[in-house]
Amino acid sequence: MVPPTSTRRKGPKDLPKLPLSVFTPPNTGTQESFQLPPSPSALHPAQVIDANVVSKDVHYAQWKKDSSPALTEKIKGVVLALPAEELENAIKDLKSSSEPSHVLSFIIPFNLENPDPSVEALLASSTIPTSLSTIFTKNSPEAVQGLRWALQRGHAVDIDIQATLSDSLLEGFEDMIAKATSDLEVVPSVVLSNILPPPHDLDLPIVKLMNHPTYLAFQSQVAALSLIPQVHVKFLPPAWDAPTPQTPFPGSPVEATDTQQLKEWKRRIKMYLAPVMEAFGYERIIFGSSPSSSSRSLSKVGDWYEIARESLAEVGVEQNYVDAVFYGNAARLYGKSQVERS
Repeated sequence: MVPPTSTRRKGPKDLPKLPLSVFTPPNTGTQESFQLPPSPSALHPAQVIDANVVSKDVHYAQWKKDSSPALTEKIKGVVLALPAEELENAIKDLKSSSEPSHVLSFIIPFNLENPDPSVEALLASSTIPTSLSTIFTKNSPEAVQGLRWALQRGHAVDIDIQATLSDSLLEGFEDMIAKATSDLEVVPSVVLSNILPPPHDLDLPIVKLMNHPTYLAFQSQVAALSLIPQVHVKFLPPAWDAPTPQTPFPGSPVEATDTQQLKEWKRRIKMYLAPVMEAFGYERIIFGSSPSSSSRSLSKVGDWYEIARESLAEVGVEQNYVDAVFYGNAARLYGKSQVERS
């Protein structure tokens, strides 16, 4: 999602100004006046579910290769996104394999404006929880019907927002969700990606970002979307036209330029994470390691896990927040059909 240069009309009139202390620690002369956020090294999730692993390999070998020891030790589940035609073989492979698997559920794609009827049969025959994902680019009556069809399947629906959300497009998106969920006895969750963090120009100095029209519009959009109770947000590697910075193992030599780049990324991520936390709360944010399909940037799961974890910790959250974002929320949404739980 690329924020527009205008702000939302329906958003809050007076957006809260985030203190600079959220993004940079106070200097030594003022430490006694501020409550420092928890040390990132002290806040680790007890368990992790990676809710966005894009792979055709049911054993997600590349994910395991790119993981870090810290993540590998804590991983308890993955939500595997794969092509619909691979679902049947993937389930058979899992059943016949002697290798232990952490696959919690599958996600298969559908066309928002023209769902394939065969997908419904795949969902019905799956012995492993399987939900749907789609890409949003524009409003249309067909998109309303397509989303309603997906929600009627009873599982969470992932929506990758690949459009610049102008005021009119955002209003239409909100209207699409309202119409698609109208009169449904049980409304499954709608999980948005490509908005935390959103696409962004790294050449824009961070000191200018706080009052930039695109950032103010982002805050307004997030506030508006959070008013829809079924909407959740995935915390994914951003589409910033740059690879995710490497996070070195403790004790390993680090180049000063690499350290500076890592700090710069975390500062920018916290700029977007803080208003999302304020609007959605910790129970509607979900960690995942694969970026939006619109991203062309390289990202290794181990690096992104550390950056996401440290950024969340540095915003000043508590242990239960970390556990929810990295485990509990995904377990609740993707563990089984939300119709079955109702």
